[in-house]
Amino acid sequence: MPEHAEGASANPILVEVTRGETVESFHRGAAAVFDSSGAQVAAWGDIDRPIFPRSAIKPLQALPLIESGAADAFNVTGAELALACASHSGEPNHAATARRWLERMGLGVRALECGVHMPLGAAAARDMLAAGETPTAAHNNCSGKHAGMIATALHMGEPVAGYVAADHPVQQRVRQVVEEMGAIDLGGAATAIDGCSIPTIATPLATLARAMARFADPVGLAPGRVDACARVRAAMAAHPFLVGGTERFDTVVMETAGEAALVKTGAEGVHCAALSRLGLGVAVKIDDGARRASEVATLAVLRHLGALSGVQYDALSRFARPPVLSRRGEQVGEERPASDWL
Repeated sequence: MPEHAEGASANPILVEVTRGETVESFHRGAAAVFDSSGAQVAAWGDIDRPIFPRSAIKPLQALPLIESGAADAFNVTGAELALACASHSGEPNHAATARRWLERMGLGVRALECGVHMPLGAAAARDMLAAGETPTAAHNNCSGKHAGMIATALHMGEPVAGYVAADHPVQQRVRQVVEEMGAIDLGGAATAIDGCSIPTIATPLATLARAMARFADPVGLAPGRVDACARVRAAMAAHPFLVGGTERFDTVVMETAGEAALVKTGAEGVHCAALSRLGLGVAVKIDDGARRASEVATLAVLRHLGALSGVQYDALSRFARPPVLSRRGEQVGEERPASDWL
């Protein structure tokens, strides 16, 4: 058995899916919790196995936009900064925010190198098809992150074309930030290309949790980094819709908890959270890549840590234990944290 498969099979069951009173399916995974000093607070499963963080670290990837001076140079708004952290649904306000930002920099959507896909939001996609419209790169869920990278390149006098390449200064700055926040050297790490064409670097789950803890509570970091973290946190808390979209997990959690629980999804069952009130960072990886399980598991960890009040947790019950429905809309089961976990 390959080494990575052995590690995955050893991970505990975090989420189970029932039909009637029977557990029909289950999801194994790992989760890590660290504090801002870099100390481990809690862990389940193999948190040292490198995984691709995907979009779960977009808040970290947005820090160079501020630290380089580009955000101030281009008068980047809080809404635009939130969009830079987003995996958005491609709803009208998402795409319009990206377009306005690019236009203010004298560019159009063709400058985006993230590719084109239909809006992730089902209603937005239906409306687009009904109107006979076609999506642009502004509808890509990563368009805000890419607009921020373009802004940084422009401000630093670097080529905009090819900003997604691993050796471009934009990507080198992002890598450096992740290394500094996670206290790790990623020089020998495996690399690949993310869905939006930027590099993604295999990083231990423990490192991601450590980095998110320092993002939540950047005590002892350089003043510029402290300010950048505070501005990104404030933007996400003030504009949660732009980070996700209608009825998206990340958006609803942040609408409910505010800056106390900033959450960010990534593809293939990755989720990160920054808990500024507690000074903690959380990273979750579901072995089979299921988003349904990563959301249930993340919410369970937040409740376990006391990041959410009872009222807040109850308000998020549709995500905490999502119902399994029949074709007639009857509840026939549920997704829930594994009975012997937490």
